[in-house]
Amino acid sequence: MRVDYDSLSKTLAALTEGESDAVALMATMVCELHHADDRFDWTGFYRVTAPEMLKIGPYQGGHGCLTIPFSRGVCGAAARTGEVQLVEDVDAFPGHIACASSTRSEIVLPVWRGDGTLIAVLDIDSDQPAAFSQRDAEGLAGLLKQVFGKL
Repeated sequence: MRVDYDSLSKTLAALTEGESDAVALMATMVCELHHADDRFDWTGFYRVTAPEMLKIGPYQGGHGCLTIPFSRGVCGAAARTGEVQLVEDVDAFPGHIACASSTRSEIVLPVWRGDGTLIAVLDIDSDQPAAFSQRDAEGLAGLLKQVFGKL
């Protein structure tokens, strides 16, 4: 099963209407995302909780790393650069943090509030190599803007 970004957009709009709490929005979004696609083995947010520091937020899947500095790993790279990280082979990514040994590929997107403040990163891991595409990057970015751009 592959995620249908248009359908998921409508579902998220209905589920999050009127909600302004970022953690509630993250929890709702991650639940819908995680169950929308067989490729998504671990789906979650790492929230910006201190300067240059990410802390695990709502997620689904096995345990994740509790904290990740901006200077380390794929999540740190997304937070540090503000750019989507599309990693086909995590073993080839310099400084990859192996929170789960089953992870083969990963996509991480920065999460922006409407005023341009970075509040988190969305991290999706797959146990399949090269599981994510530019279509996923665009679809996920659109959902993040829809849900968090109103904050």
